[in-house]
Amino acid sequence: MNDSPGRNSPGPHPPGPPGPPPPPAWQNGPGWGHHPWAPPPRAPQPGVIPLRPLGLGEILQGSFSTLSRYWRTVLPVSFGIALVTQAATTVANGLWLKDGQALDDLRDDATSQQVLDTMKDSLGALGITMIAGLVGSILASSILTVVVSRAVLGRPVSTAEAWRDARPQLARMAGLLCLIPLLLLGVFALGTAPGLLLFAVGADSAGVALALFGSLAGLAAMVWLWVRYSLAAPALMLEKQGVTESLRRSAKLVRGVWWRILGVQVVALLVISAITMVVQVPVSVIQLITIGGLDSGASVTWPSLIISGVGAVISSTVALPFMAGVTALIYMDQRIRRESLDVELIRATNSG
Repeated sequence: MNDSPGRNSPGPHPPGPPGPPPPPAWQNGPGWGHHPWAPPPRAPQPGVIPLRPLGLGEILQGSFSTLSRYWRTVLPVSFGIALVTQAATTVANGLWLKDGQALDDLRDDATSQQVLDTMKDSLGALGITMIAGLVGSILASSILTVVVSRAVLGRPVSTAEAWRDARPQLARMAGLLCLIPLLLLGVFALGTAPGLLLFAVGADSAGVALALFGSLAGLAAMVWLWVRYSLAAPALMLEKQGVTESLRRSAKLVRGVWWRILGVQVVALLVISAITMVVQVPVSVIQLITIGGLDSGASVTWPSLIISGVGAVISSTVALPFMAGVTALIYMDQRIRRESLDVELIRATNSG
């Protein structure tokens, strides 16, 4: 009699039900789970961040590390975008200055047609500024997000490669970055509209009070929506999502951690403000030396506008990649926390 198990025998250890998914890779280390007071093992770090949930300092440091390690790719892109957009803004402000002075000169005996023409030119200059800023935001968000995604894996990327990866999504990114501001402005308009209507029909006191309350509610709603959809751009670029799908994706990732993401974004804005102030100090000194004063009359001349524009280009060259890096790293941190993205990133690193 043959005591060995037959072909169809389950054997001495029959398979059981499937167990829970394996823990993230950063938890696979000696002693993890056995000593509750011991710190977790060091997570792998192929690039600018460790592949585990990130803290505030690690997000900020990872963004600066991307800027320092990949400066040959990042700085030409951000400098070119800042230079073109700021040049358009400086020219538009100079034209607005000329139109404003012309309107002041015509204040006493100007015809209605002259006033309309001057206002039309001023609105045209403002439109140029807004379009230049929008185009710059689209290019910066698209290209720099690609650079950050490579930096997380520690992989080199050239400007041409970043452009090649970002180009297919530029149209969708343009739609997203047009839709979000319109959504925010629409919410603010809805908040202030009832009070303005009351004011228009003659209820001055009630209209002003309601408009003030509505504007505050509208601002709160704008901030809430801004944070809710703040991760839509990296979702669109890195997951190749459409506009609507990216908004939904961002809302899903932000759900439950709205205050944390708001805090990180506010700290990042404070860092950018500090960088801008550091740049503005020598700019103000140069203005004082070359123009002879910082009074209101001297601050709106063409030389002053050009000097201020140079300072804005310098600060924007650092601010654009830093903010793009912070947003992309917040997105990746949320995916690591909720979807074990670190396992996929480690697998991609090991596969080369």
